[in-house]
Amino acid sequence: MQENRRNVTEFILMGLTQNSEMQKILFFLLLIIYLVTVSGNLLIVITIMFSHTLDSPLYFFLAFLSLVEACYSSSIIPKMLVDLLSDTKAVSFSVCMVRLFVEHFLGGSEIVLLVVMAYDRYVAICRPLRYVTLMNHSKCCILVGLCWSMGFLHSFGQILVTFWLPFCGPNRTDHFMCDIFPLIQLACTDRFLLGLLVAVSGGGLAMITFVILLLSYVCLLRSLRTYSSEGRKKALSTCGSHITVVVLFFVPCIFMYMRPVATFRMDKAVTAFYTLVTPLLNPIIYTVRNAEVKNAIRMFMNRNTILDSK
Repeated sequence: MQENRRNVTEFILMGLTQNSEMQKILFFLLLIIYLVTVSGNLLIVITIMFSHTLDSPLYFFLAFLSLVEACYSSSIIPKMLVDLLSDTKAVSFSVCMVRLFVEHFLGGSEIVLLVVMAYDRYVAICRPLRYVTLMNHSKCCILVGLCWSMGFLHSFGQILVTFWLPFCGPNRTDHFMCDIFPLIQLACTDRFLLGLLVAVSGGGLAMITFVILLLSYVCLLRSLRTYSSEGRKKALSTCGSHITVVVLFFVPCIFMYMRPVATFRMDKAVTAFYTLVTPLLNPIIYTVRNAEVKNAIRMFMNRNTILDSK
């Protein structure tokens, strides 16, 4: 197996398209998406760090989510930009494994973080008198550490499966990133059991988590009946933003990973949506529907403008 694997020292990523004119258009489109995504998410991180009004656990987790999204985009889009302008779209075996690890590490961390944010909203709405005790700063840091740890374990499992696969034949994959399903399709071994393992560990986990999150928000929305109209409106705004992010992230992931190893025409489009578009939409979703975040960003920008003028 080890000898077989050495026959393939690099992979060729075909990218989003082979049309030269379309590649130029995609380059500028992806560059804009990347700059907006990173700047928008980092703006939220910096605003929450320096704001005195956004000091609740909700915004602590939101800053962490924005940081993960900025890193996630940075692990994918720069390579895509280089490939769109390059004739050779090769990536070495070791670099591909590193990219696979980073992508799943950040993706796994985000899955756990969305669960943590749902728990935060549950405590705030259903256990308001115990909120300060249950969600103090030290426990929030522990929960963030749990997100990193679970993301690492998930990614380590993906690498453990992929790294020792015998790659002895074709090395060209019709994709724009190093992902586990496209790589499994290049392996010189039986793919059924591997695909089943990935579907259970990746897609099954995403599906179960998604259902649990939806059920938890059903319970949360039922609890809002006892709130005043103003409190209900504020809670609905926060929960609505979180539910939107959960749906945008989990539905494409479930489609991609909870199935046998197979290729569909829309795979690249679905992958592009949850890896490129969702990180772009997250800061917009959380700022447009949240008056506190908008006011904090406005105050932060005004303060910087005043300092620059002085």
